[in-house]
Amino acid sequence: MRIARWTHAGAVGEGFVIGDGVVPFPRGLSVADVLAAGLADLPMLAAELEGDAAASAVPLADVELLAPVVPASVRDFVAFEEHVEGVTASVDGASHVADEWYTYPTFYFTNPHSIVATGDVVRPPATGRLDFELEVGAVIGGVAGSDGRDLTPAEAVGHIFGYTIFNDWSARDIQGREMKVRLGPAKGKDFATTLGPWITTADEFADLVDDEGFLPVAMRVFVNGERIGHDLLSNMGWPFGDLVAYASRDSRVVPGDVLGSGTAGNGGCLAELWGRAGELTPPPLAEGDEVVMHVERIGEIRNVVGRAREVPDIPAARRRPRTRSRS
Repeated sequence: MRIARWTHAGAVGEGFVIGDGVVPFPRGLSVADVLAAGLADLPMLAAELEGDAAASAVPLADVELLAPVVPASVRDFVAFEEHVEGVTASVDGASHVADEWYTYPTFYFTNPHSIVATGDVVRPPATGRLDFELEVGAVIGGVAGSDGRDLTPAEAVGHIFGYTIFNDWSARDIQGREMKVRLGPAKGKDFATTLGPWITTADEFADLVDDEGFLPVAMRVFVNGERIGHDLLSNMGWPFGDLVAYASRDSRVVPGDVLGSGTAGNGGCLAELWGRAGELTPPPLAEGDEVVMHVERIGEIRNVVGRAREVPDIPAARRRPRTRSRS
């Protein structure tokens, strides 16, 4: 099943994508309500629409898709070894995967208030190194009797409601400056994250899951019609169940949380290719460029890069005298 949010005739709709149309959930339910109830309740919800779905459907061509979820939080992992190899070469001049990368799946929190949808124009900060990141996001749903805390990998898989495409837009020059302070990424990342076009429920991938829990779905990214990168999601160092379990350690995952896979290898972002080439080839994204991502069994998202935002200036740090008491 596919779950979406959209606008049509000035109103927001939330419901199923059935064929080439969208059908609102019964009883005025929202995506947040459905995620909280969990994947196990979805077939009963769909059954309520039997006989009425065709009559209430609106063609996809007539709606404007929104991001399919308003996230409770967004964690983004770095789970592809090949991505790390290329990006470290871009940043440090030499390819290196830290030993610590192999120990646990590392993530950072990004901004749930900067989510954009497929079709939106992305307004970046002033940057000379704008980049995309080809990822898949796992969307968390409710599980009866679980608070989402300290899950095992096997338990964590049951909390995955479905998957969506995830583009972690990045300003690499800003990101590099921030991370020299041993913190971040922050403003190099938090201006936009695309989620979409909808959530494809986890059961739609059951026939592909291998014995270790990996999903070999094809991922591709294009800039202005030229394919830049392609990979399989199964090249992650950990399957999604492990990522969710780690996120829940000494904490919780809750319905509406989104967990990004991290950037695919083999051209999943420009910075990886810059590191391998030793130069800015292909060039950074510029105003007017269109980025299209396609993930097997999920669909496609596309965004055009808009003009950089104009923002108020902030002064540099002031040198302070380090006095320890008021005179």
